[in-house]
Amino acid sequence: MPIRPENRNRYPSNWPEISASIRFGRAARRCECTGECGRGTHDGRCPNQHGGLAYGTGSRVILTVAHLDHTPENCDPANLRAMCQGCHLHYDKDHHRQTAAATRRAAIEAAGQTVLTTEGAR
Repeated sequence: MPIRPENRNRYPSNWPEISASIRFGRAARRCECTGECGRGTHDGRCPNQHGGLAYGTGSRVILTVAHLDHTPENCDPANLRAMCQGCHLHYDKDHHRQTAAATRRAAIEAAGQTVLTTEGAR
């Protein structure tokens, strides 16, 4: 998955080498997801392989590297998982929802408006 420009400085300078070693070395060009993505579409390890066609959709598979703790600075191999784009997007969906909400909230506040929230309301 592309790195957003505002997050690029959070990755180590040798990220391309780290990513390649996970995707093409350890994972041998195959998605390492064993269900942690929550898609519920595969038993055991995901069958998608880099450059092949994705099961179910037929789209071209691009193998990515997911940070399991969503922290780009943490490049410990135990925190990294080679994932096809489908598994990676599903794995990150809650994190993306949270960061999108924070981005919207910051834009509203920067415009001088009050943010209304239901957090803590009962």
